[in-house]
Amino acid sequence: MFVGVCKIVLFIPGCDSLKGKRHVLRSIKDRVAAKFNVAIAETGDQDLWQRAEIGVCAVGNDHSRVNSVLDSVTGFIERMMVARIVDRQFEIITF
Repeated sequence: MFVGVCKIVLFIPGCDSLKGKRHVLRSIKDRVAAKFNVAIAETGDQDLWQRAEIGVCAVGNDHSRVNSVLDSVTGFIERMMVARIVDRQFEIITF
């Protein structure tokens, strides 16, 4: 079994309130979870208006498949064009 964990730091331009940030993040989280069947949550920078940190987790029986899913998630978020990815770190753990 392979568990892939990805930390993504986002910059949300034009966001001037926490309410606006939550709206953007809810859209990202709902669409990613529905399309890729992964767990996704906001994991940091909750008090900042234009910066967000989210965590994504994927589980599978093939290392390359888990890696592909995490790459697809980051590409999908970039193509949504509601936030810019500033940093991305991921790790795949084998059990």
